[in-house]
Amino acid sequence: MASGFQAFLNHPAGPKTIHFWAPAMKWGLVIAGLADINRPPERISGPQATALSATGLIWARYSTQITPVNYNLLSVNVFVAITGIYQLARKYYGVGPPPPEKYNVKPRQPAPAAPAAQQ
Repeated sequence: MASGFQAFLNHPAGPKTIHFWAPAMKWGLVIAGLADINRPPERISGPQATALSATGLIWARYSTQITPVNYNLLSVNVFVAITGIYQLARKYYGVGPPPPEKYNVKPRQPAPAAPAAQQ
């Protein structure tokens, strides 16, 4: 067990290098993208979502071409791209939670009981 942990610590993309910590901090972009899911589509920034999508796709490809392959960088950038593409789709199609003041719908009332059948 100790040798596996030692190998993890001394890996070229391990926690003693920037190759580990930069992707770890980049998860903040994914969290921010997920936090924007409840934002109305008209308030989503198209340029920002485009930049996140492109950055995620470009760096995901890059992470597979370097030696050693950095799977931590690959995973975070795939998720950055997914959240950016999802936000772009929401902006383009206008899909999102309706603003409460725009759709002020009252809850349904139960149907009145039917009168008893006469025989």
